[in-house]
Amino acid sequence: MLEISDVFNAAAVLKNVARLTAIIPAPKVNNEAEVYLKAENLQLTGSFKLRGAYYKISQLTDEEKARGVIACSAGNHAQGVALGATHNGIKSLICLPAGAPISKVEATKAFGAEVCLVPGVYDDAYARAMELQKEYGYTFVHPFDDEKVIAGQGTIALEILEQLPDVEAVIVPIGGGGLISGVAFTIKTLRPEIKVYGVQSSGAPSMVASLQEGSISHLNEVNTIADGIAVKEPGVNTFEMCNKYVDEVVTVSDDEIAAAILLLLENQKIVAEGAGAVAVAAAMFNKVPIKGKKVVCLVSGGNIDVNTLSRVINKGLNKSGRNHSFIIDLDDKPGQLSGVCDVVAQLGGNIISVTHERINSSGSINGCTIRLELETRDHDHIESIREAFTAAGYKVK
Repeated sequence: MLEISDVFNAAAVLKNVARLTAIIPAPKVNNEAEVYLKAENLQLTGSFKLRGAYYKISQLTDEEKARGVIACSAGNHAQGVALGATHNGIKSLICLPAGAPISKVEATKAFGAEVCLVPGVYDDAYARAMELQKEYGYTFVHPFDDEKVIAGQGTIALEILEQLPDVEAVIVPIGGGGLISGVAFTIKTLRPEIKVYGVQSSGAPSMVASLQEGSISHLNEVNTIADGIAVKEPGVNTFEMCNKYVDEVVTVSDDEIAAAILLLLENQKIVAEGAGAVAVAAAMFNKVPIKGKKVVCLVSGGNIDVNTLSRVINKGLNKSGRNHSFIIDLDDKPGQLSGVCDVVAQLGGNIISVTHERINSSGSINGCTIRLELETRDHDHIESIREAFTAAGYKVK
């Protein structure tokens, strides 16, 4: 069983390897709570995974090291294992889902690992890694369901308690559960009064389903922009530790995750990947009871593909009311579009694009439809524009 001494030992091993990441005030995340960010996205490999992977590799026997290591990952654990193995002069082979962001694949190679791309998601990569491990005798480094890995992740909690001693709640992302197991075990052992909340994507709620059913649940499929936590089934150890040490586990939608990524980018100048932003999304949208509390959101990683980031920003703009599309039925005669534009201008909206169609759903021979995409301030601004269109006699869908 995991002991608190394991976490302290991991901290000693990682002292000159892992960065002591900052605790950053984030007042705009939730104005009813005192929110801080634990910026593990600024870790050496761009995520917290370095901690558990490196510590696990450091504790291997000489015989295990000689066989080389194999791991499976959605991308971040891969980089941690690659760096840890290279630092220790060990060969590493990493199985990644074929759909993993290109940036993560290339970064894993850059840290010295050989990469095997596997069709499917994390669980498919895991199955292939187990096949190769049996075939070639590699030492397997599990991304989350391993006590040494969990102990390494628990060092984050030691830092939080030292950096912000009066913290009242910590919000942590959950994929397979290794991060929250280490953080929750450490916090509840040293400061049991502090609340620990877990967050999953609503498109990959394996831990939520397992805790509700009282046993490990396997999802048939997962679908989320948070690829780092797209896990179909939690671990045996992590399920037990979440059940014992975590106060509550909630979910956030992809739209909410996108809005959190956008807020971090704009207001905190922090780049977070989907998995890294779920804790912030939970705080933003009041998924956990943090009103009046001093709260740390763990930003677990920042390894987001640039093309994905572009799509996420657009989704985040829509979720936060910064972009909106209006569909308006008009009479097909001169001056109609000018009148619509005047309404937008008077209320301070900015037109991004206009699409005009003469064949519209109303069926009027003399009618047309326009789709107006606007840059807006927020949801209240959208409603004021909608009301102004209606007051001006325009038919808004």
